[in-house]
Amino acid sequence: MTSEVDQAESVGKGSGGAQDRPVAGASQRPKPIRRVDRVIIRFAGDSGDGMQLTGDRFTSETASFGNDLSTLPNFPAEIRAPQGTLPGVSSFQLHFADHDILTPGDAPNVLVAMNPAALKANLPDLPHGAEIIVDTDEFTKRALAKVGYGADPLGDGSLDAFHLHKVPLTTLTLEALKESGLARKDAERAKNMFALGLLSWMYHRPTHGTESFLRTKFAKKPAIAEANVTAFKAGWNFGETTEDFAVSYEVAPAKLPPGTYRNISGNLALSYGLVAASQRSGLPLFLGSYPITPASDILHELSKHKNFGVRTFQAEDEIAGIGAALGAAFGGALGVTTTSGPGVALKSETIGLAVSLELPLLVVDIQRGGPSTGLPTKTEQADLLQAMFGRNGEAPVPIVAPATPAECFAAALEAARIAVTYRTPVMLLSDGYLANGSEPWRIPAIDELPVITPDFATGPNTPEGEFWPYKRDPQTLARPWAVPGTAGLEHRIGGIEKQDGTGNISYDPANHDLMVRTRQAKIDGIDVPPIEVDDPDSSAKVLVIGWGSTYGPITAAVRRVRADGGRIAQAHLRHLNPFPANLGAVLGSYDKVIVPEMNLGQLALLLRAKYLVDAQSYNQVRGLPFKAAQLADVLWAAIGTLDGSEGR
Repeated sequence: MTSEVDQAESVGKGSGGAQDRPVAGASQRPKPIRRVDRVIIRFAGDSGDGMQLTGDRFTSETASFGNDLSTLPNFPAEIRAPQGTLPGVSSFQLHFADHDILTPGDAPNVLVAMNPAALKANLPDLPHGAEIIVDTDEFTKRALAKVGYGADPLGDGSLDAFHLHKVPLTTLTLEALKESGLARKDAERAKNMFALGLLSWMYHRPTHGTESFLRTKFAKKPAIAEANVTAFKAGWNFGETTEDFAVSYEVAPAKLPPGTYRNISGNLALSYGLVAASQRSGLPLFLGSYPITPASDILHELSKHKNFGVRTFQAEDEIAGIGAALGAAFGGALGVTTTSGPGVALKSETIGLAVSLELPLLVVDIQRGGPSTGLPTKTEQADLLQAMFGRNGEAPVPIVAPATPAECFAAALEAARIAVTYRTPVMLLSDGYLANGSEPWRIPAIDELPVITPDFATGPNTPEGEFWPYKRDPQTLARPWAVPGTAGLEHRIGGIEKQDGTGNISYDPANHDLMVRTRQAKIDGIDVPPIEVDDPDSSAKVLVIGWGSTYGPITAAVRRVRADGGRIAQAHLRHLNPFPANLGAVLGSYDKVIVPEMNLGQLALLLRAKYLVDAQSYNQVRGLPFKAAQLADVLWAAIGTLDGSEGR
């Protein structure tokens, strides 16, 4: 396993988590338990093997146990990729620990491979000494040939560097369910629950929650529900009784700050943040959306919350979705539209209209690999320049980017605050890694959440008793928001340029220049917090700065460098337009600035242009998040170029 595992000690039976376990089918001498501080597990199999469900259930039980955790689901874009092939492999990686962690982990300690394709696709990621659990029933000549294995890797010695556990998962599942009355094909589908039960035994996970989940999920098919529960228990009992697994492992709960926690994904946190923004502003929430991976979960979740005044509209296309959301904003609602990069391209004209109308609108972009259809189920953060400039004319839009799955909640509230306060559309840039990944989230108290004040216009705003729709607040430069139908507040809207103050149509060159500059000044003047720099003794010469989901890998890399004696400063941007007022001073105070991004250098381009600093990019666009170890090497190299060493 990891170095932490190698240093672990064996402890007696009866450690935490034992109170919630199936009863083994045979009594035997208790097996030793090894205490470890963290584990990285990857479930991998065919896209029809239920790996995402298996990983999600293991994650839920891990969260309820109290570990800190981070996950990385990884699955094909096809609805049903070719069975048993490398492109059809689906995986779910979970990193859990007894301390604060930031990433799903660089390399798994344990791989559960349901077929030869899963083994071959994931084997290059495994360190020597890792444990591999395989379903031997799937290692047929046909399955091996399909992925290019000339010989069976389970017997040719190629896996001698690993701890290999050959388990006939399919056979054992069928044996456990022989009295269930299910057809063989239906019974085989429960093998993922057998594997989950085995891993739950290995790592002392609670089991009651999974049993309840299965009975609820298959409530209308009780035979299927009980078959899955039976397979789950059989897997647990197999771990307890077989001689192949000599020890089990215990990861103690993490010492998280006090509070009530739950496991949450980025899309779920963002959905809850939108509902909270609606409640704290008193505005009804309207979502106009067209389904697109990886943003569709937000539409699905918000559709469940009609009790909070949420209205969801699944439009016929991206343009209709944002058009409806902007119309809702004109009508006095909190208008939201959700999409990914290709959808932002289609919505760009309406975003420009919202800039001209100066109405609050949230545009949520869950970024994915591009261009065009690109990599729908893989992560990327290459929409920054599109968010910044992807409209005709001078059409500035604020940009907010969460750093972690849990932070998506606060980012939604912040985006709503800016939109409502400054009467502007706001881009919220999440990505597939944050959207599908999960971590523990401390549920905040209601009074901890900011109050958002719409401050609707209620009457005339000129000495002459007229209502001017573009008479601005001197502090925010926001124009008044008048609900249609309010007596005395009739006004004209549309995309053609308006006269300052009156809102009448204007083709006057000087007025257009004034309106363009005023809209830009409004965005530039948005109140955002200063960027914070983590530089423990203020002696670092190198600053690493990132945005969005690179936060976890960057921070993990910084910790590694500091643990080895390196001096490195770190800062992370949540507000990308406008930038924090102190950003220029921060950048100028370091000899070298490194900008890791999952694109080809978009933030670095903006920093170089605005602040004239030699920001140096480190980029990858592989559809996967950075690994902490690779970033640590990059940071050491940067340190080495300044002090004349090789970095370490």
